[in-house]
Amino acid sequence: MCRAAASKARTARRGGRARFIMHESNACIRRKQFVCRPPSRYLECLHDHQPEATLEQRLDMNGTDMQCRMGVDIGGTFTDIVLVDGAGTIYSKKVLSTPHDYSEAIEDGVRALLDELKMSPASIREFAHATTVATNTIIERKGVRAALVTTKGFRDVLELGRFRTPRLYDIEFRKPEPLIERRLRFEVEERTAADGAVLAAVREQDLEDVARAIEQEGAEAVAVAFINAYANPQNERHALEYLSRRLPGVAVSASTALLPQIGEYERTSTTVVNAYVRPVVERYVDALQSRLDRMEIRAPLGIMQSSGGMAPGAVVAQRPIYIIESGPAAGVLGGQRMAERAGLGDTIVFDMGGTTAKATIIVDNQFMLCPETEVGGGAALGQRMVKGGGFPVQVPTIDIAEVGAGGGSIAALDAAGGIQVGPRSAGAAPGPICYDRGGKQPTVTDANLILGYLNPGALVGGELSLAYDKARAAIAELAQRLDVSLEQAAYGIHLIANATMLRALRGVSSEKGMDPSQFALFAIGGNGPVHAATLAESAGMNRCVIPPVAGLFSALGMLFADVEHQLVGAFYRRFADVDAPALQEAIDALANEGESLLASEGYGRPEQRSIEIRADVKYAGQTSPLSVTLPGVRADDGTLPEVLRRFEAEHQRTFGYVSPGEPLQFVSIKAVCRGIAAAQRMPASLRREGERRAPAQAREAYFGPEHGWMRTPVATRADLAGKTLQGPVIIEEYDTTSVVRPGWSARLDAVNNIVLER
Repeated sequence: MCRAAASKARTARRGGRARFIMHESNACIRRKQFVCRPPSRYLECLHDHQPEATLEQRLDMNGTDMQCRMGVDIGGTFTDIVLVDGAGTIYSKKVLSTPHDYSEAIEDGVRALLDELKMSPASIREFAHATTVATNTIIERKGVRAALVTTKGFRDVLELGRFRTPRLYDIEFRKPEPLIERRLRFEVEERTAADGAVLAAVREQDLEDVARAIEQEGAEAVAVAFINAYANPQNERHALEYLSRRLPGVAVSASTALLPQIGEYERTSTTVVNAYVRPVVERYVDALQSRLDRMEIRAPLGIMQSSGGMAPGAVVAQRPIYIIESGPAAGVLGGQRMAERAGLGDTIVFDMGGTTAKATIIVDNQFMLCPETEVGGGAALGQRMVKGGGFPVQVPTIDIAEVGAGGGSIAALDAAGGIQVGPRSAGAAPGPICYDRGGKQPTVTDANLILGYLNPGALVGGELSLAYDKARAAIAELAQRLDVSLEQAAYGIHLIANATMLRALRGVSSEKGMDPSQFALFAIGGNGPVHAATLAESAGMNRCVIPPVAGLFSALGMLFADVEHQLVGAFYRRFADVDAPALQEAIDALANEGESLLASEGYGRPEQRSIEIRADVKYAGQTSPLSVTLPGVRADDGTLPEVLRRFEAEHQRTFGYVSPGEPLQFVSIKAVCRGIAAAQRMPASLRREGERRAPAQAREAYFGPEHGWMRTPVATRADLAGKTLQGPVIIEEYDTTSVVRPGWSARLDAVNNIVLER
């Protein structure tokens, strides 16, 4: 075969996107993996008869024996789709979200990407998904009509709650109304003592009366939460079984199946949130699965959990409280894996999308997990002590600070005549003015366009045309009302958005006693790399890292996650009263359940499973416990002294002191059960398909009053290969734009990250 033909086969492209003809053959798939075949067979065919190679053929030619995997992340403005082959080559698609039915954008985007690649849906061996459906359902109060069944005398626990507020001196603050109105909260005569003794069994006649009332009210879901059920779930389980049988088609959630631990309000709130969103999430998962079936994608559906692990769609549909922070968790997990691979050291993951901006800290290659999160109370600053604005949900959640600032955040004048940016967002519909989809109010994206940071013609590789003149007119009108120049108004919007996002960075760093200047800023999201350098300067940081496909990184990051189940067991006992056999009994109950779950999902052999046991421990009388990792799954005479040592070390790190001799209290035992994949989840290197150098071009960009307008070269990631570019430079990619400010430089590291340094 001639060299020219071989070169043509390797580099066939059209319009900057992959154009590979699919050759489907069942013989090329064995044991759910691609089997390599000699490349000569395909190259000979390509020479005379087929000028372009299929994606499967390229896998064969590269000697690759790994699966094609797809990740999909839904955001407030865009739906991001990423496909990775075994060689670490990334193919991607970005489409506008469809809020009326989020699964519609998924189908449209997946079909478009597969059509561009000429790829068969059967080639996808894994389909990972992150979604904001559960969170949005609560924030928008669009959950189902739900009922609560509880112990007599505890009907009002949702109102009583905890005496805490996120704004101490705000006399106008009001807690959000409970998700279940009072008339739908039903009491039954039953009682379990704190030691687990059943003082009064629940009566079936009471349950029948409640079931009849629930039917009359037309409730679609029921939460069951009895006092002290964590100590003995007998009454609650009986109620769960009876109501599930008596009310077919009604989703029934029991507190002991979700959170069997002390804390009446938190346990009830967690169960109520689960019931409120469960039918919505179940319908969403069913609709998405139907679309996958229609597209003939047979890969199992996995959904990202708030803790950074994956779980089957059918499992999280019944326990949607585990996916409250699904989307943000995917980006953090990907950032942690990338930081570890690239040797970045301590890192702050900064994710700026269309509606919100989020920040998470990674220290010693680990992100922090919180035992509780709040939902429905607006943006959170990631501070454990600032609570009360939403509904508590006690599930392991990555510690994420979030603020209402994104590319779609609306800029408007406040009562004092100053610019206010966010938290209102233009979202996907109508979106920023420059998207030309009916938006009337200027946004951060419109301001960045006027400043020259974004391509004035189009985004998303030319697929999203921009109405530059309309955005300019809107910003000009705002500037006229402020009596400032056009660039001053646009730059002011940019800086005010940064000031809001800086609160998130400080919420996870300086407000936890850590100096942000000692961290690298890992910028992801469609707008993160645009603001990264300016934001880093404000925080005193000197290094930013922009990974491949940064604008779709959450969709990519979830492909690095392991299958994971978080299990909780009741274990409310005095530390001094516990011995090794009692601890082992509690461990075995969770470990056996975790092994069964993993085995049912294909992780049947012991070497395919990893089980980590944790204990929630506190000083007797203390409000909040700390999570301590046990040395292993076997408890012996040395286990309890080691738990004590680890608890004191964690207490010293968290609160700055210990109290030797103070009695300790176990609160619960938890198990983190992970499936270990046969192949490494993260490829050795990642590179977007079709990366190429850009023709020489430049445009005017404004960098504040210090620098003014500057003629700024426009480059691509490929232009950085083997060289360092000095700012100002604008690096354009399909999914995002990186702005290299004056005084900063840009280069590539060993794993194809863009590294900005001041």
